[in-house]
Amino acid sequence: MSTAVATITRKIPVARPFLGIEEEEAVVEALRSGWITQGPTVAQFEDRFAEYIGCDHAIAVSSCTTALHLAIAVAGIGPGDEVICPSLSFIASANSVAYTGATPVFCDIDANTYNIDPAWLGQCLTSRTKAILVVHQIGQPVDMRRILEFADAHKLIVIEDAACAIGSEYRGRLVGAPLGLMACFSFHPRKVLTTGEGGMITTSDAVLAQRLRQLRQHGMSISDLVRNAAKQIVTERYNEIGYNFRMTDLQAAIGLAQLTRLPHFLTQRRAMAARYDHALGNVSWLQPPVILPHCKTNYQSYMVRLLGSAAGARDAIMQTLLDKGISTRRAVMAIHRELPYRAERWERTLSRTNLVADTGLILPLYHDMSEDEQDFVIEAIQEIRLTQ
Repeated sequence: MSTAVATITRKIPVARPFLGIEEEEAVVEALRSGWITQGPTVAQFEDRFAEYIGCDHAIAVSSCTTALHLAIAVAGIGPGDEVICPSLSFIASANSVAYTGATPVFCDIDANTYNIDPAWLGQCLTSRTKAILVVHQIGQPVDMRRILEFADAHKLIVIEDAACAIGSEYRGRLVGAPLGLMACFSFHPRKVLTTGEGGMITTSDAVLAQRLRQLRQHGMSISDLVRNAAKQIVTERYNEIGYNFRMTDLQAAIGLAQLTRLPHFLTQRRAMAARYDHALGNVSWLQPPVILPHCKTNYQSYMVRLLGSAAGARDAIMQTLLDKGISTRRAVMAIHRELPYRAERWERTLSRTNLVADTGLILPLYHDMSEDEQDFVIEAIQEIRLTQ
């Protein structure tokens, strides 16, 4: 592998959101409406999102982290409880458990799908286990049927971290419908649908939905919309300690515009992933992603695993690509290696999590990536020669 730095002729990011005139006009309209914080546009976004997903209730919040925190708290999970979750995830998955005073217990993954391995759940089960937090990692759906069978047998709550999974499907059903008690989405710029920051909780439970709506706004008994529309004086009450987890109407306006683009985004990403699969299938030192036959992913990220000598040369491979203007990222993090969650038992037992964290590589993929740009990435990878 050459160490010479080539002249960079183009810059290809690992990800990039697509925002156009429709999003701009939607924000201007929201600004001119007089509603800046959570208001009618948030309510409209919630309705459209629920309709798209096929769920009964959607509750908009300020991020997926706050969505997870709120969902876990509303599920009655707290100090003394344990929640089974993967370590191969962004740290917010574990943090959201810790925020409630509960303890995350890390479960190993399937090294091919990057998702929690249902066969491992029994090793994580204790008398204090209250729930399973599954993560549909990089948009790849978890094998929910096996998760739910285990949860039902042991009377556990299931919450879905669907941060990356908008538009992904499991057995013909959109992720987040949900199959567990609640599902949580992210609208960060790295996600397929973005509002800048923002999140959404989906559920089929009307009582939970009402409580989620109150707690996201300081526990206030009457929403701003209701109070604003009232013909008589109304006074809100605060019957429990809540949070300020509101989404703004400006963010929701962007979300509404992005929802109309979502089918096109998904088509584009799946087509680009298929081109990667075909072109990289014969590169001996990497393994393209493996999708379960009953799943359909949105390819929020296209992550490969490096094999053989390439595994130990990941940084050099990334630098070679960066020298040509191609950005990449290391695999999804392993939470158990970060100081707040570090423990010798995790490093010893989470062998497949460690393997993927050490050998994964995320390649560029974004909505408006051209075939020429993708071909440039593919050719750069194919030109890499590894020394044994």
